[in-house]
Amino acid sequence: MSDEGASPAEQVFEACRRNNTELLQEIITKIHTSSDKKSAHAKVAQFLNSVTDALGNHCLHLAASSGSYEVLDILLDQEGLEVDPIDRMERDTPLHKSVRFVNELSKTQWESGKTIVELLLDAGADPRTRNKAKLKAIELVDPRNIDLKSTLQKAEITLMAGDDVVHEDDDEGPTGSASDSE
Repeated sequence: MSDEGASPAEQVFEACRRNNTELLQEIITKIHTSSDKKSAHAKVAQFLNSVTDALGNHCLHLAASSGSYEVLDILLDQEGLEVDPIDRMERDTPLHKSVRFVNELSKTQWESGKTIVELLLDAGADPRTRNKAKLKAIELVDPRNIDLKSTLQKAEITLMAGDDVVHEDDDEGPTGSASDSE
């Protein structure tokens, strides 16, 4: 048996499950101080993006599944963190897990649970991603939770509208057709 205690990955998972911001900050700080200033952010992101538990959950999955808002907020502030990692079992994103978390809450707690979903959406989570069962996060929402369904619909519409935006061409070159020139 080892006397070393929990590994950094196990500590991150524990922080995510228990919303332990102090433990998470301690681990991030250790990684920062063991790296040169230029690569510190990249090392933190690489570590957080690569660690998974035995079921293939990343730290964001665990934090979202546990409703660990403060830990999620810290994680999502880390430069280079993948917002939509896929877990191995259900092929869920953290957004899928956050909806499942909200569904487990009592109806009176739905509003506070929705903040987890909103935090992920604000960080760039894609509500159009489908899991192993070919379901988007919105399709997992308890049908009685109209507010959460509306939040996810708006996020999806915003993303789809963003894909349709025509960007102005900044080219200052000649205008008109080529046949106009002689």
